[in-house]
Amino acid sequence: MGVTIKDVAEECNVSPSTVSRVIAGNPRISQETKEKVQAAIKKLNYHPNIIARSLANKATKVIGLILPREVDNLFKNPFFIQVMTGISSYAQKYGYYIMYTFCKTEEEEEKSIKDYINSNLVDGIILTVARSKDNCIKYLQEINFPFVVIGRPEDTKNVLWVDNDNFQAMYNVVNKLFLNGHTEIAFIGASGDLNVTKDRLNGYIQAHKVHGIEINEQIIMEVEDFKEDLGYKAMKEILKNDVPTAVVTTDDLLAFGARSYLTDKNVDGILMVGFNNTPLVEYQKPALTSVDINARKVGYYASKLLIDKLENKLKETHYIIDTNLVERW
Repeated sequence: MGVTIKDVAEECNVSPSTVSRVIAGNPRISQETKEKVQAAIKKLNYHPNIIARSLANKATKVIGLILPREVDNLFKNPFFIQVMTGISSYAQKYGYYIMYTFCKTEEEEEKSIKDYINSNLVDGIILTVARSKDNCIKYLQEINFPFVVIGRPEDTKNVLWVDNDNFQAMYNVVNKLFLNGHTEIAFIGASGDLNVTKDRLNGYIQAHKVHGIEINEQIIMEVEDFKEDLGYKAMKEILKNDVPTAVVTTDDLLAFGARSYLTDKNVDGILMVGFNNTPLVEYQKPALTSVDINARKVGYYASKLLIDKLENKLKETHYIIDTNLVERW
């Protein structure tokens, strides 16, 4: 009987799957391990099965999509549905399928990514959020696995990404409110570790600086997630400190919750602005003014970047998708 992959694994004290990955040219394996396995292969005169190798290296034509939501919460926020629609519409054109994973925490996201990759289930990954010190991005970079981020990564070097200019979008909203006579503008944002929230808050702050208006820290509220009930609670806290003439939020759901509190307390005259321009805004009474971020287009171009990478046709490293304020005041 000839030398087997198990013999090679025992020779260099690694698992047979590690030997397989070295043979397949998997970039996740460290250089030290590669050299150790290659030395054992040479020493034992091992010849890999070429047919088995070709099967192992066959593309799956599947893209893994990591969603930072429980399923129930996902369908309460149309933003992710719109992004998923855009991703699927481009992928379908080129014969790719989408595999979705719903995760409650960043740790769950990391585990799902590793499971996808180690099981050879997907050719590439799409991350739908970008965090400060993002461990998922760091891991995918370390193993050189194809991925795209929806959102601006903290370090954009060697990362494919799609986003809006969230700083400018929020700056434009607050600037317009100031020009319309508002001087006390509250801010409600979610998930302060997300770069999208940071960028929008910075746009809010910069608009104050440009207009020479002092920032009232007591009417800036950050909550844990993009949920209506948290917008409700944030509005309650803001009114304990001051009564603004307008409120800007980083998501329509937060605006819905904030407005619900104002309605419950019979507070009139506070202008509310949301973000994402989800279909639900038109059913609000009155309809909500919101920034349209073209979420479907964001998903479409994220899918395009990744598939271009997988098909060796990559020309761009990122796309900035336009936004526009849809006024309903």
